Amino acid sequence: MPEPLTLTVSLRGTREVRENCQLFRLAGLLDAFSEPTFRKAIDKFVEEGPPNFVLDLSQIDFVDSSGLGALVQLAKKAQGAGGSLQVVTNPRVTQTVKMVRLEQFLALQPSVEIALENLKKS
Repeated sequence: MPEPLTLTVSLRGTREVRENCQLFRLAGLLDAFSEPTFRKAIDKFVEEGPPNFVLDLSQIDFVDSSGLGALVQLAKKAQGAGGSLQVVTNPRVTQTVKMVRLEQFLALQPSVEIALENLKKS
């Protein structure tokens, strides 16, 4: 059952713990304003485990360089904990990620279902 996340006025979402991963569904803005709160919340969840993350950003309206930095940090922390990060995206987020050539590193996926399947394979 998804639990609501209290992030910021401009960023909201839910967290669901599955057997092998944590699934986050976020909506709004992942930017310089929301990034510190997002990063602090995610750091806590990395420690709690499981170490695999699926981040559903398909409802994100805008991501800036601060938001991308937070995603890179999350990917590194997940890998450091023996897990991985799968990012479900939309055209706007994909365009931003591709501009800085991070699409391979952030493992962009077209749907939550595909992201979850990828975790089963790894």
